[in-house]
Amino acid sequence: MNEIEMAKVRKAEQAAQDARNGGGTGRRKGLSVFRLKVVGAVFMALSVASATLVPLIFGAPTADNMTALTVAVVCEIASWCAVPIYAWLLFDGWRHTRNRWRYGSRLFVAACLAGLPYDRIMTGHWFDAHTHNPLWGLVFAYIVLVAVDWIGARYAQAGALRWALTVLVIVAGVLWNLLLRIGVSQQVMYSGVITLAFVMVFYFLHRHENTMMFTAGLLGAVSCITPGIGVAFLHYRNDRLGYAHPWTKWVFYALYPAMLLLGALLV
Repeated sequence: MNEIEMAKVRKAEQAAQDARNGGGTGRRKGLSVFRLKVVGAVFMALSVASATLVPLIFGAPTADNMTALTVAVVCEIASWCAVPIYAWLLFDGWRHTRNRWRYGSRLFVAACLAGLPYDRIMTGHWFDAHTHNPLWGLVFAYIVLVAVDWIGARYAQAGALRWALTVLVIVAGVLWNLLLRIGVSQQVMYSGVITLAFVMVFYFLHRHENTMMFTAGLLGAVSCITPGIGVAFLHYRNDRLGYAHPWTKWVFYALYPAMLLLGALLV
């Protein structure tokens, strides 16, 4: 690559970064990455509140206490709207990050930090190998995403082999989520599996916006309905970062573990 070509590449990269930070000619209205993360955080907070604050305020959610049971169930079901939002943020972060290994390691650390307080809230013990927090669903989805993309690049000319390996990796990701019970909620929402499904939809269809959103909406509708509402938020995204400060992104990595820790101290 000569100097002129290198200059063009650097200019294109800078233009893309400027567009994500608020410049360029893309849509100015809508939800930036920052705003999507805020929306997702609110839904995550509802999930934590359903198992911690609701019992403190309304009492134990049992059949004899329908008020507490109703509020807890509504909060938990509403929290499932976050699944497609975080699946999109994972995919979007993957395709824009400068260091994919570092990006994956941050997800891994966040999932580890969320583990103990999540187990405490869900099982009453600080460690329970029978359940794992939803952030592990993002970790496994990221591993599958990286593997599928590598297979697509490595075996681009070997159609049948490429798709056979791709299906094998995706099935392995589904089994990991099922066997480890990643983000299982109310025995009906398998958020780890659904997160992986959304990430694959975004990966394979991101060049076709309307088809991608329709497919994601359909997937959300058949996944206990409320994830479909989360897809509606994505429809209004503008793909800009929207951060007021560079360090803001680090807050969101710590936010869910911090929510869980606070909830664990309340139960």
